[in-house]
Amino acid sequence: MHDDSALVEARIARTHRDRIAPAIRSPRAPVAVEAWEAPGEPVPFAEAAGRAFSPLERGEPWGRPWGTTWLRVRGSLPGGWRERVEAGTHEAELVVDLGFTPGQPGFQSEGLVYTPQGSVLKGLEPLNDWIALPAGEDGFEVYIEAASNPDVGSDWSFRPTPVGDRATAGDDPLYRFGGVEVVLRDRAVFALDRDWTTLAGLLAVLPERSPRRAGVLRALERASDALDPDDVAGSAADARAALAPALASSATGSAHRVAAVGHAHIDSAWLWPVRETVRKCARTFSNVLDLMDRYPDFVFAASSAQQYLWMQESYPEIFDRIRARVAEGRWVPVGGMWVESDTNMPGGEALARQFVAGKGYFLRELGVETTEVWLPDSFGYSAALPQIVAASASDSFLTQKISWNETNVMPHHTFLWEGIDGSRVFTHFPPVDRYNSDLGAVDLDRAERQHAERGISDLSLVPFGFGDGGGGPTREMIETAHRKRDLEGSPRVELTRPDDFFAQAKAELPAPSTWSGELYLEFHRGTYTSQARTKAGNRRSEHLLREAELWAATAAVRHGAAYPADRLRDLWRTVLLQQFHDILPGSSIAWVHQQAEEEYARVAAELEEIVDASLDVLAGGTPPPDDGTSGREDVVFNAAPVTVDGVAAMAAGHPGARPRAGVSRTDDGFVLEGEGIRVVVDARGEIVSLIDTATGREAIAPEGRGNVLQLFRDTPNQWDAWDLDHHFNRTPQGASRVSSARIEGDAVVVEHEIGRSAVTQRLRIAPHGLAVDIETTVDWHERQKLLKLSFDVDVLADTAASEIQFGHVRRPVHANTSWDAARFETVAHRWLHVDEPGFGVTLANDRVYGHDVTRRERAGGGGTTRVRESLLRAPVFPDPSADQGVHVFRHALSTGGILDAVAEGYRLNLPTRSRRGGPVEPLVRVEGAPSVLVEAVKLAEDGSGDVVVRLYEARGGRARGRLVPGFAAAGAVRTDLLERPLDHRPDDALALDLRPFELVTVRIGRA
Repeated sequence: MHDDSALVEARIARTHRDRIAPAIRSPRAPVAVEAWEAPGEPVPFAEAAGRAFSPLERGEPWGRPWGTTWLRVRGSLPGGWRERVEAGTHEAELVVDLGFTPGQPGFQSEGLVYTPQGSVLKGLEPLNDWIALPAGEDGFEVYIEAASNPDVGSDWSFRPTPVGDRATAGDDPLYRFGGVEVVLRDRAVFALDRDWTTLAGLLAVLPERSPRRAGVLRALERASDALDPDDVAGSAADARAALAPALASSATGSAHRVAAVGHAHIDSAWLWPVRETVRKCARTFSNVLDLMDRYPDFVFAASSAQQYLWMQESYPEIFDRIRARVAEGRWVPVGGMWVESDTNMPGGEALARQFVAGKGYFLRELGVETTEVWLPDSFGYSAALPQIVAASASDSFLTQKISWNETNVMPHHTFLWEGIDGSRVFTHFPPVDRYNSDLGAVDLDRAERQHAERGISDLSLVPFGFGDGGGGPTREMIETAHRKRDLEGSPRVELTRPDDFFAQAKAELPAPSTWSGELYLEFHRGTYTSQARTKAGNRRSEHLLREAELWAATAAVRHGAAYPADRLRDLWRTVLLQQFHDILPGSSIAWVHQQAEEEYARVAAELEEIVDASLDVLAGGTPPPDDGTSGREDVVFNAAPVTVDGVAAMAAGHPGARPRAGVSRTDDGFVLEGEGIRVVVDARGEIVSLIDTATGREAIAPEGRGNVLQLFRDTPNQWDAWDLDHHFNRTPQGASRVSSARIEGDAVVVEHEIGRSAVTQRLRIAPHGLAVDIETTVDWHERQKLLKLSFDVDVLADTAASEIQFGHVRRPVHANTSWDAARFETVAHRWLHVDEPGFGVTLANDRVYGHDVTRRERAGGGGTTRVRESLLRAPVFPDPSADQGVHVFRHALSTGGILDAVAEGYRLNLPTRSRRGGPVEPLVRVEGAPSVLVEAVKLAEDGSGDVVVRLYEARGGRARGRLVPGFAAAGAVRTDLLERPLDHRPDDALALDLRPFELVTVRIGRA
């Protein structure tokens, strides 16, 4: 017998495409539609429903970019249809085509359906285009809020486009209306479609000559014979009967098991603005609620407290329905964070506040304690995160993104992830390699085939539902899951909750493998640099929040001033939202980043008001010193946890005499001299020598230079704003051209041209005399270029220490392995330090995150280290004008150890402030442990007035000391991040005996 399987497969595919799929919705009849276009931003239902609507015909253009058009759909069922609905064989539905691109689940027009009374029914998406009509009624009327969102890169071509900016998006209609039809959905044909699709999918994954594949193929062939093409509805039952034996065949005992969790990854901003995300959430969440009414076993997980708050504020009816399903246990809040944030660039306290704000919201509003961290799509994961997760009383972590690695494959899918302090969190990477699966055979086969722990555990999680732009699960996906509960040739599928999955996975893997250190994504390295203004706004906001909380708490405790808790909470929420993993990384459309910059400006203005008001209270409430003088003196306030220019940490005092600093001209450059360093700058503004005067040690490598501007071509292989590819190093664009070098006051000022951009640098000795401060002003006018600032230092470093949250991580400088080589661009926060025994060099900054550190051959023998910071990029997608204009960067180059590096990072990012008054003692201080730093001082979240202190060990070693309150205390207790007492805590909460990098929260009552 000849092999005719290819012909049979072709017949099976055509039977489904041309016979079954069209018969699901039959008969069909057009429905009249009227429209009203909102002239500006979206309007509420009540306002739209009262407007004058005009007819909208099929094929008519509609929808300017980012516009909203309201549709009113009215009609009745054609004669004879009601009988079939009442007989239970059919369901009456409206099918809406807003002009959808076929086969694409998102990134285009969408709609939200309302009743005439203003209640939300469900969302409309390209692959979820139906509205169920109520039983027992022939007439119907619905309103649709149709959003004409541009299709920005749905084909992943990522070409430059003006539509991401309202100023350049234009007003021409984007879509042609495809019409609305009333249909009868044939239940039997729909069931046949699901049977057929489920089995046909197996043909793509089963071994070519396996008995099971042959059996499925012949079952579908028999069903094709049984199906009458002239009467699909009438013969659907016969076709299903032919498929029944194949569907009834049980999975093997060793089959992989899939915990299927309904999911809809909704980016809080990306190729759409934040305001559109609010509506995306309403569409998706209403779809999910509708499915829950239809499928009692359907479970859905959604992260991001911010998105729940949007529903609570803008769609209270949807929120109330969500709250009811949460109480039932079928809607599962996950993640415990305010948003699915980036974890590379937020500072330590900001990342902690993601959990304080997120978990706090879920506890207050929904009565739920989330225990798993849910970050499927962020661009790599900080080595500090396990400790922060543990400190938030969470115990599990899920992501999928590391499967995007370009070079190396993670060796585990379920494992313990160990952070810089030794904390471990149970972690799962779904081997399906997607966070928006459709539960199709290809996805599930991938999950089974790739599962690294097979043979030890046969369980993995699969998030299913359309994502990124929302949409979520569909009825087709749930029906597929039901058919794969126990199906030969497929993993077993169970609809379940994420916490149930984690409990089962932990039971099956009592001794999982351990991965130590960061989960570095070998991809999307450009996100450390893209959209520099957004990153600068984040850094400035984090430090202003520190100042505002510290001084407001001090004013409240010292003088009874009102603590602006609500205002600070709202400002924190704004900053946390901007840390979403497509905002802070710089990978969103222009509108998103313009709005982020506006929000950062508002946050800064409000925080400056809080700081000023608090300092006025503190300066005004402190008597002048009893030194025989009249009036008050200048007082310098220092919010850093380390002494700056002689002013005590987190306190205020009279400024002392500053170290002398001098600048002079030489024949071929300039000399800058301070108390602890001597710096030689050549006529190009490049540092050719930096002597540590205490040791006489030279910090600049022989024949090397520091403060060198380098421009490179930056044309990633794939995605502009996301990626920085290693080949940029091979395409330098020439040295800068110096037009002027001079002395102004205590600074050397150098003016450059590089590419089409202008750069002005000011180099001066820092006020404390121990560093050279470099201010770089760039007027940037490049496209697809990368600007780096380079320093060759005379240190033979094995590793580079980069500040991360509550500590630092050391990464190899060499590229011995493929893992090392792939880390050619890395993240650091306020400082990066390279050292050898006895000597180290620090480069600190006030807004930069992307770095690279490499080993060089040393003139005269040995090796040196090159440290470079990535200042600016110029990607053309998704924002073709990214980063154009003026930017100001501040750096400091110094010598010393790790704690000196920490001090420099705080100095650059926390400027001191002056008032007339007397000294102000710190609200708290640490005695006996110089490596223990206070990161946050605030009043308790519950309004009790207790003082909450967050501190950490910064050097990476053991530390003993004591936390000393500067006020009358009434007891202290160690707590988690949410300020709840720990189960296991020391009797004396103020006695500090810390592990390397240990993070501690102390709550101190006030007497």
